[in-house]
Amino acid sequence: MTLVAGACVAIALLPLFAVLIYLVSKGVGRVNLELFTKLPPPPGLTKGGVANAIIGTLMTVGIGTLISLPFGVLAAVYLSEFSSGKISRWIRFATNVLSGVPSIIAGIFAYGIIVVTMGGFSAVAGGVALSVLMLPTIVRTTDEALQIVPQDVRWASVGVGASNYQTVLKIVLPAATPAIITGVTLAIARAAGETAPLIFTALNSPFWPRGIWKPTPSLSVLIYNFATVPFEAQNQLAWAASLLLVFLILMTSILARWATRKSIYS
Repeated sequence: MTLVAGACVAIALLPLFAVLIYLVSKGVGRVNLELFTKLPPPPGLTKGGVANAIIGTLMTVGIGTLISLPFGVLAAVYLSEFSSGKISRWIRFATNVLSGVPSIIAGIFAYGIIVVTMGGFSAVAGGVALSVLMLPTIVRTTDEALQIVPQDVRWASVGVGASNYQTVLKIVLPAATPAIITGVTLAIARAAGETAPLIFTALNSPFWPRGIWKPTPSLSVLIYNFATVPFEAQNQLAWAASLLLVFLILMTSILARWATRKSIYS
């Protein structure tokens, strides 16, 4: 059984390593200083980079995180600490349904309420679309993290005179912070690679981002656009951008694990 379990683990990890090896082989030759400092080249030219898409990705994902993080954590706190059993079951069911909504639907939703209302594509619209995708992940992981905190800790806090709100803010949330940060990291990793919502909301731009209310480039949309054109230079840049996007997600996960390596009980 140990051999069978080990073989299953190896099979499960095989696609990950295959993707990483293929990305490195295709994109590492295009990784240089220009990739991080220059604008994308127009058709027919070979020199250029994806600096504007990197900044645009950080902008849209950052806006999405700022929107979804407080709502997600507060919703999870309500579910775990203050809601009744029937209400919490329905909210958790709705959260599970939201997590299964296709990303393109989130893009159309943000297009209808932001792009049409404001009269233009923008990083804010992209952030709203990504926040819809990030929200269920944050709610579910935070809810599970809060439930893992032992009930005896809550009773001990209440026993020394703390109110329910003080117990949640000063005892339960700090204890669950490592798991909450891990959930936020998972949500960011999913949002950073989304393409369809950003096509409907942030659109794209070959120039530097000019503000949060203007069309904004992103790595995922750039990869989609450059991978489908019949120009070798753009195709290579798409592979390099893909490798860079995977690397950024990997670094985010590593930093989150490093920041949460010590638990409050250790």
